Amino acid sequence: MYGSVIEEVMMRANKLRQIWAEGNAVVNGWLAIPNSFSAETMAHQGWDSLTIDLQHGVNDYLAAVNMLTAISTTDTVPVVRVPWLDPGILMKMLDAGAYGVICPMINTAEDAEKLVASTHYPPRGTRSFGPIRAFLYGGQDYPDHANDTIVTFAMIETRQGLDNLEEILKVDGLDAIYIGPSDLSLALGCKPTFDDVEPPVVEAIEYILAKCQERGLVAGIHNGTPEFALKRVAMGFQFVTISSDARLMAAGAQQVLGRMHQGMGSGGSGGY
Repeated sequence: MYGSVIEEVMMRANKLRQIWAEGNAVVNGWLAIPNSFSAETMAHQGWDSLTIDLQHGVNDYLAAVNMLTAISTTDTVPVVRVPWLDPGILMKMLDAGAYGVICPMINTAEDAEKLVASTHYPPRGTRSFGPIRAFLYGGQDYPDHANDTIVTFAMIETRQGLDNLEEILKVDGLDAIYIGPSDLSLALGCKPTFDDVEPPVVEAIEYILAKCQERGLVAGIHNGTPEFALKRVAMGFQFVTISSDARLMAAGAQQVLGRMHQGMGSGGSGGY
């Protein structure tokens, strides 16, 4: 009889974990513009994942929910960088359907423990139950598999975080580390930049990567260009971000206008 067979429902797999299990690197895009259409457009370009930035992007919660919905029209994995280590926003973004969270300024093992607790259901954590949109994105058995599906990133970007790195990496339930080169540069007394970082920052980045590899955690990093992202993949990074929607839009416009101004001479764009 048709009604005698019930198909088992399985939560949507997290492609990030699949890529890492195969020993490969995730190519991540960055969303600073609070718009669902721009998010959907980015998602349709084939990024492995897209991170909605609530820390330095001009996004708020309602914009982020619309962007998560837009991303889910594709196979791109939705990730959110939260503004701070705040259990409320961490839980709210997971309930909205984020499949990964990046938390800035993790400086101690206690910070990492709080992060892990906030992103995992009991008994492994203290996450409150209410996956209102996560049910739609992940599936009706989301509560059964969320703890092993969601990816939790801790950002290491301060001197204190560097000093406490080994203890941070020991926290059970932490999946990955994400390096913010600009903040890390500032913390080490250097000029903030993504790619051409100064020697003390190069040393710190290499140290973080080595310690992650020792502990079997994924190491991720922000990059300004594909060239540097490829170099860092060759080093062993398995999560690389390149630029952002706002920067890519500006760069594309500059390229077009540069060609136009070059072809038209110095007369500018008057007359059309």
